[in-house]
Amino acid sequence: MAGLPLEHAWSNVRIRSGTWERVIALSMRIICLQLQSRQKTIGRLAPADRTAKAQVPRPTGVTLTLLFLAILLSATGARANVTVPDVISNSMVLQRDCAVPIWGTADPGETVVVVFASQTQSTKAGRDGKWGVTLSPLPASATPGTMIISGNNTITLNDVLVGEIWIVSGQSNMQFTVAESADGEAAIAAANGPAVRLFNVRRKVAFQHESGPLSQWQPSSPASVRDFSAAGYYYAIQLRDALHVPIGIINSSYGGTQAEAWTPVEYLLALPDLRPCVERTKLWDEERPRVKAEYDEQMQHWREVAEKAKAEGARPPSEPRVPDALRESRIAASLYDRMIAPLIPFAIRGVVWYQGESNEARAQQYELLLPTMIKAWRERWGQGNFPFGIVQLPNYRDPQPQPSDEPWSFLREAQRRTALSTPDSGLIVTIDIGEARDIHPKDKLDVAKRMARWALVVAYHQKMTVSGPMFRSAKRKGSSLVLTFDEVGKGLRVRNGGKLEEFAVAGADHQWHWASARIKGRNRVAVWSGDVPQPQAVRYAFNSNPRNPNLSNDAGLPAAPFRSDNWPGPTDGKR
Repeated sequence: MAGLPLEHAWSNVRIRSGTWERVIALSMRIICLQLQSRQKTIGRLAPADRTAKAQVPRPTGVTLTLLFLAILLSATGARANVTVPDVISNSMVLQRDCAVPIWGTADPGETVVVVFASQTQSTKAGRDGKWGVTLSPLPASATPGTMIISGNNTITLNDVLVGEIWIVSGQSNMQFTVAESADGEAAIAAANGPAVRLFNVRRKVAFQHESGPLSQWQPSSPASVRDFSAAGYYYAIQLRDALHVPIGIINSSYGGTQAEAWTPVEYLLALPDLRPCVERTKLWDEERPRVKAEYDEQMQHWREVAEKAKAEGARPPSEPRVPDALRESRIAASLYDRMIAPLIPFAIRGVVWYQGESNEARAQQYELLLPTMIKAWRERWGQGNFPFGIVQLPNYRDPQPQPSDEPWSFLREAQRRTALSTPDSGLIVTIDIGEARDIHPKDKLDVAKRMARWALVVAYHQKMTVSGPMFRSAKRKGSSLVLTFDEVGKGLRVRNGGKLEEFAVAGADHQWHWASARIKGRNRVAVWSGDVPQPQAVRYAFNSNPRNPNLSNDAGLPAAPFRSDNWPGPTDGKR
């Protein structure tokens, strides 16, 4: 209350709900009123008599006792409550069969006790107020349990299950909701599974445009499923039906975002080819006032034109694109800091990643950026090389009549090479389920089925072919190239019969020509072209939208697009 006139100081003391808080407030009000009375008495004295102020009653012993009690109780009342992050809450699923961290904040030195499933773990908060305990591995359980976390206060978390936890992340195709997906309304109506729990990270809360929790765990229901990731929800259903344990899915995705925004800034700065991702942020900071003024002017003009078009019954023009300098989700590390870091170290089984569209213009860089991001997440989580699935970009845009070098195809290739070179990762191929005119294909169920197939093999060691054929090598044999594939199952197949298509070869001149191809044995394909007597490299389904990519295996899964060459591409050098 220092600096406040005494006649106003008492009014700043608020009586709070607790008993001790009431005692503190009442004591302070009595003290303030006595001091106020003494000050007014002194003020009425003549200047010559001001020395008489010594005669004005001073605070009594009772008052001083109340003051001491108020100070003491204030110190006690100021103690911080034990808290936990939003991801640790009612209705959560804990990862089975591994150590489970539980963490939060409290007063420095405060003892915190966590009780769950016959385990009791205790610790003291550090000097920074942070505390953490680790539960021993738990078996799967669909029986709701209660977790009690106690310190100065007690937190009771109900309806806690134990099963499998996955994070699904990326940009708009992972954000794409069940309501927007093919047959989404039927899936929403059928959603009634308490064994599937959803944690839908709220983007506006993450960027502090709205208050409230980052999210809340919710059992699957028509209400919770509607705005959840379609790929993520369908994936959960596939896992539940295959594993028969509770499934928890954390959806942390954001449309129109780039991989550098999901990567810690320290990892970007450590590599010269990724450092420009951070330097762009500084440039945007400098040009933001100018860019905002220009964008505001564009938006005003667009509104006027759009209103006029509507009045005339015409189709309004597209809204101007928001410049990168005004998109906070484009800033390096912004999404990692706000939508991934708050989840760490919540125990998980793995991650499925569906992103890349917004990095298309820098496809060569993506071959370094994506594995760097994966490494960063794994190191920050501290769970080792957890499984990391990569959904490869689908077929998109108008088919081209000739083999062509398109950035979209090179981004897909960066995803394939990352999956091959990064331990415990894998490629989920979608080259046959995209849409030429829509960057957001509505068929997310088939995507989820392939995600689940990969996870069941890699994370749960089920015996089946994990994906479609994956290119291994190419060897020259006369005027042909003989290709060897992995993941062929019982053997390579031509989907829907007929002849193999979408192969192209090139010689020393780097000019691509369509090629003939024939399956040779269980896992080989011979490729040749009369236009290329001495082929040096081969590509398959490498156009942005190949017309008929029909190489598959006995499981009917499509072969991943690939190139055998390392020749320069259309995005080389772009950073």
